[in-house]
Amino acid sequence: MTRRRVAVIGDRFMLPRLFVEALEAIPAELDIRTLEQPWPDEPMVHGYAGTGLDGLKEFMGDPDEIVGFIGDAEILVTHLAPISAGMLDQLTDLKLVGVSRGGPVNIDMKAARARGVKVVNAPGRNASAVAEFTIGAILAETRMITRGHTALSQGNWRGDLYRADITGRELSEMTVGVIGYGHVGTKVVRLLKAFGCRILVTDPYVQLDPADSADGVQQVALETLLAESDVVTLHPRVTAETTGMIGAEAFAAMKDGAIFVNTARGPLVDYDALYDALVSGKLRGAMLETFAVEPPPKDWPLLKLPNVTLTPHIAGASVKTVTHAAGQIAEDVRRYLAGEPLLRLC
Repeated sequence: MTRRRVAVIGDRFMLPRLFVEALEAIPAELDIRTLEQPWPDEPMVHGYAGTGLDGLKEFMGDPDEIVGFIGDAEILVTHLAPISAGMLDQLTDLKLVGVSRGGPVNIDMKAARARGVKVVNAPGRNASAVAEFTIGAILAETRMITRGHTALSQGNWRGDLYRADITGRELSEMTVGVIGYGHVGTKVVRLLKAFGCRILVTDPYVQLDPADSADGVQQVALETLLAESDVVTLHPRVTAETTGMIGAEAFAAMKDGAIFVNTARGPLVDYDALYDALVSGKLRGAMLETFAVEPPPKDWPLLKLPNVTLTPHIAGASVKTVTHAAGQIAEDVRRYLAGEPLLRLC
């Protein structure tokens, strides 16, 4: 039996050995080579690169080195490695690319389709992790956990956080608005139900699940959600339509004293407008997990505000995310080798 050549390019999150373990469960003879990239200890490239890498964003690796490693492999399994049109012209044996991400943003999809290279990905790979993190983010702001921690770590006992005019409110008496009802948004809704809060959802492309509807979740227009929510949490994908969707107009439409949470993507938000809303007191607080530029500049004004909780884009980081994504990709590799329809064809 001919051994099928597979190149695995992982990193220090999506570990190569976990890809290999998932692939080795496939009933096929595989010749697997591995490469480990230094992300997240070293940053990836954000935004669009120059000549030869048009159409790629969020990737890591020198194109020539990546091509040299992949060589004559028929299958590439990766997390962050770039695959551009120019690289595909050199990788004439490549037939399948498995990207362990929610979107193949490190692949030139137009070029791949033109050359007959199939690309599969791992949609929803970290949805559970992000949803759980979102609940933590909401609680950190509504109950002022971050404020208490920051003060105490600096030797300041904030007994005033117990004052009725300062202290937080329980979710059971609040309305939470969920913008985006996809892989993450649906899970956030289901976790929120346990707190007994009123839940509003807006998503023009998805209908409310009957079970959520039966539990009292309401699907409303964005304008209604902004006007009635005590907490607004953001979960759409970044598209031309959603880029900058939460700006000055949206913040002005929110309730006075509302809390804003973004565990989705930085480009969804106008952060200058958010800064103004926080400084003016229009918003009580915000929790930001993602940023327009990562890492944000050290002198970025939002880093200095006392009513903001910040984390370095780690909502999707969990061990389950890694193993789940590796398993999703391995299943489509198995299907490709067996001549079966691919589950997650991009």
